[in-house]
Amino acid sequence: MATLKDVAKIAGVSVKTVSNVVNGYDFVKPENRKRVEEALASTGYRPNLGARNLRRGRTGFLGLMLPELSIPYFGELAGLVLQAAQEHEWNVLIEQTLGTRERERNTLSALGPHLIDGAIISPEALHTNDFEDLAPGVPLVMLGEHVVDVPIDHVGIDNVQAARIAVRHLLSLGRRRIAAIGAHPQRHTAAQRLDGYHSALEEAGLRPVPELVLPALRYHRANGAEAMAHLLALPEPPDAVFCFNDLLAIGALRAAAERGVQVPSDMAIVGFDNNEESAYSLPSLTTIAPDKAAIARTAVDLLRRRIAGGTDLEPEDVQTPFSLEIRNSTVA
Repeated sequence: MATLKDVAKIAGVSVKTVSNVVNGYDFVKPENRKRVEEALASTGYRPNLGARNLRRGRTGFLGLMLPELSIPYFGELAGLVLQAAQEHEWNVLIEQTLGTRERERNTLSALGPHLIDGAIISPEALHTNDFEDLAPGVPLVMLGEHVVDVPIDHVGIDNVQAARIAVRHLLSLGRRRIAAIGAHPQRHTAAQRLDGYHSALEEAGLRPVPELVLPALRYHRANGAEAMAHLLALPEPPDAVFCFNDLLAIGALRAAAERGVQVPSDMAIVGFDNNEESAYSLPSLTTIAPDKAAIARTAVDLLRRRIAGGTDLEPEDVQTPFSLEIRNSTVA
């Protein structure tokens, strides 16, 4: 295996110059950099990342705590975090918690500077005092809208406004009996989307109808199908449904089709998350599309800032963009 000394000999420069090029430093003469890069390519030299991280006092790993990887939103987000982290030569350790407080707490308490340089977490059940057992010196960035009173960086979207825009779209189509699927007593994200739903109805002069707001203990297709079956069994079914994620909406689409309900002529349906599946359902699903790549990049960049020595900076709360992706489930 080629060493720095081998590369330096071929390039006719010092070992220090080769090290500067490998580490991405700017203060190398262009002609020297070119010779080193050619020598690196010819020898197939690969840096020893473990040794480099030890010299920097880092592990070279980030943690990523997510509720459920089988939900496409979190699976897609994990892939984007991996991509953003790899651009900075970090590996990522992923832990699935299933959204339970015990597993989230155990994962949090296991994080330490001997294992990772920092962590990105998306909790659903943690309490503020659960952070007391966190090892000192571990930077955290929190995703989503779970509320805890701890001074850490946060990345999310405006769920209230996103839900409001989704329901306004349905209202603009002349729909007036609009249902919501996804209420959950312990999910702050669900509470915010429900707030946006209610807000849009009130703006239109419509009073919320309690029987049209259905819970979902889990955000899977089966839960959406079950809720839609309940809605269609009402004496006066809704003419539109806002689902709090795309899997609920896909399940709702299936239940509607099985009962002969035409979407969107009889009923319009909107989802949330813009998973890849939503573009290929029949009909294709109108959905709120968070910029997942921006969420991943921002979270990794915030960690980089903390790890580089920004521990005394005030925590940041970053709202990333979203859009409404209009497809055939609302507009034929």
